[in-house]
Amino acid sequence: MTDQGSKDPQEYRSMLRQKKLLSVEQLQHLISLVGEVLSRESTLVKVRAPVTVVGDIHGQFPDLMELFKIAGEPPQTNMLFLGDYIDRGNDSVECFCYVLCLKLLYPQRVTILRGNHESCQINRIYGFYDECKRKYATEEVWVMFTELFTLLPLAAIVEDSVFCLHGGLSPDLKSLDELANLDRKVDVPHSGPMCDLLWSDPNEKGQGFKPSPRSAGFLFGADITKQFLHTNNLSLIARAHQLVMRGFQKLHDEKVVTIFSAPNYCYRCTNLASIMEVEDDLSLTHTQFHQTSESDEPKISTRCPQYFL
Repeated sequence: MTDQGSKDPQEYRSMLRQKKLLSVEQLQHLISLVGEVLSRESTLVKVRAPVTVVGDIHGQFPDLMELFKIAGEPPQTNMLFLGDYIDRGNDSVECFCYVLCLKLLYPQRVTILRGNHESCQINRIYGFYDECKRKYATEEVWVMFTELFTLLPLAAIVEDSVFCLHGGLSPDLKSLDELANLDRKVDVPHSGPMCDLLWSDPNEKGQGFKPSPRSAGFLFGADITKQFLHTNNLSLIARAHQLVMRGFQKLHDEKVVTIFSAPNYCYRCTNLASIMEVEDDLSLTHTQFHQTSESDEPKISTRCPQYFL
């Protein structure tokens, strides 16, 4: 029987698999230990191939478990998460805690980046704050999580070739060195390079940088992608952040790929999800999957979501 007072990360993982919430004390312990690990990581993390890249999860815990059935799970599989673990779905707490357990248990095999929803200004509105209050009857848990979010790295680079982040490019960042020197340990600002990394999107047709309809970040054209890749000697930009109905989408002469890993997003968008495997030779494999039959019924508004947030 699982010990609700245990402070063993493997026990935490087992509890979460059984859809049992960690206690506040266990959460404090987990967040403290993971915080120490993340504090030692750089803003731009270097990752070795092969690696499985995961896009937005958005609180869909049964679908996250289905993803692991398909992709394998650390330590057997090296994994890179592109952010947006929370909001929208029913089980953001369980999703993020499970990923934190993996990071703590296998820190060299798991990389977790920050998404635009790992910001108190966003997740206070789009579900995570309310879920923390509902499940723990205290704001303290939400505060602990929001402090941990500020420690998450902003980007990763696989084998000095594949640039991975949540959103997209910024007119204020030309080089990886500039990115690596950003102070990430703050809440996401409303503008500037950190905001752009988490909010920007590729423009399918236009060139240059244009204002984003999200009112944060930019739309960036194929010319911007080409220049950034050339300047930094990269081959590809892998990012998440956008609902794409096939689970992945390639733009800008296939130099930008969007990966979205929440199937039937918000329990009503009917989209496929996907993960992307980067092999040793840097070849790419996209695996699509449907929402699991074990997925929960929605406990959120039935109106069509503003998916771009």
